[in-house]
Amino acid sequence: SAVPTSPVPVPQPLLPSPAPTVAARQLDKLLADLGHIQSKLVAEGHGAGVPAEPSPSLDNMLGSLTRDLQELGITAAPAGVCAACRKTIAGKMFTALGKTWHPEHFTCACCGQELGDRPFFERGGQAYCEEDYHQAFSPRCAYCAGPIREVSLPQPPCHPPLPPATSPCLFLQKVLTALNQTWHPEHFFCTHCGKAFGDDGFHERSGKPYCRQDFLAMFAPKCQGCERPVTDSYLSALQGVWHPECFVCAECLSSFASSSFFELEGRPYCELHFHQQQGSICYGCNRPVIGRCITAAGRKYHPEHFICAYCLGQLQKGTFREHGNKMYCQACHNKLFL
Repeated sequence: SAVPTSPVPVPQPLLPSPAPTVAARQLDKLLADLGHIQSKLVAEGHGAGVPAEPSPSLDNMLGSLTRDLQELGITAAPAGVCAACRKTIAGKMFTALGKTWHPEHFTCACCGQELGDRPFFERGGQAYCEEDYHQAFSPRCAYCAGPIREVSLPQPPCHPPLPPATSPCLFLQKVLTALNQTWHPEHFFCTHCGKAFGDDGFHERSGKPYCRQDFLAMFAPKCQGCERPVTDSYLSALQGVWHPECFVCAECLSSFASSSFFELEGRPYCELHFHQQQGSICYGCNRPVIGRCITAAGRKYHPEHFICAYCLGQLQKGTFREHGNKMYCQACHNKLFL
């Protein structure tokens, strides 16, 4: 559909005057100089503790100059409106966050320093200098509590962009996540020995990381036989744990094939050496005495092994004779030695 339009007015000829481009350049230079003066005045106001507001007289001068130039046929379009003070920018202008600013008004939302020539970070529509941004929003190291300057999320945009050789992104620190906390990689080490973790990784105890060697030495159960940490299969006996290869007779070091052992003073023994320790070995057969026992001349015998060394007849306690550590019946003793 057609839209009705008004006739375009025909421009009237103007008296000879400097080319508009030349006049505009001259005006821009003049306004830039005035803007620089305005910036200095504002800066001096900051130093003296005076609120950072443009000088009213300077604003009047700029407005009067603009009107005079317009009467001469030179139109000076404003560069923009400052997002901070909402006044026309008639000089140097700074563009950031999709808005225009007086250079002196584009400052860090935290410390108030100007950000014109410095990299800055945006958060919630506000600009922050690099230091304040990381102090306020970066994750903290669980060891030193300092900010970690790199996270797994994309890096916030910075302005103005810097060459790769000087970009602050090259100097950002790595972040390491472990134990539900964040760490500087150089601060994530064994709590006990202070060494960095290798391929074995780390073990956790009460929220603290330990290397495998220290963790086993400090917290793993110890074998009752060799006192080394028990990490794999083990046996539980005598109120402790044992490596299977360490659970052997304390005297002959033989394993317990029948799964039976005897305990003496917290140590395991096979049947033979247990009775040797107890002094209950038959002097006749050198086997343990279990059940009925005959004690003679400080030695113990199975009843069936308490016999005459010559005739092999069974002896009765009180009716034997001893000669050369051997037992004899009365008749054999008399026959051999009397």
